Amino acid sequence: MFKKFLLAVIVVFVAIEAMDFVLHGLILTGLYQKSVSIWRQDMDKWMWLWYIVTFLQTIGFVYIYYKLINPKSPIKGVWYGITYGFAAGVGMGYGTYAMFPIPYGLAISWFFGTIVIYGISGWLTGLIIKEKV
Repeated sequence: MFKKFLLAVIVVFVAIEAMDFVLHGLILTGLYQKSVSIWRQDMDKWMWLWYIVTFLQTIGFVYIYYKLINPKSPIKGVWYGITYGFAAGVGMGYGTYAMFPIPYGLAISWFFGTIVIYGISGWLTGLIIKEKV
């Protein structure tokens, strides 16, 4: 089962990075350009840290499913992912909106985007780590 855990971490990390690229690099580009004055000028220099943070969060996400979600199945994974995404999305979207002058469209996009990304990540985790039939 530990091999499945490791496989799920790798697959989910790659999937999150791909979905983040679509969300942040393609869909939300216009909103980021409208708020360019609030972002770090040297943000590209810090992307390595973003990958480490995402990888560590992925380990935590998969570990919680691996240890606490029973029975294990893709549908349980989806519900777990949506729940996790809701909790993370509130902080990312509305927590950031409360502290920084980001456009409201960005806050709500981060909120719903996080729910979708983790819902899909939960499904992937449930596909990989599931009960033996």
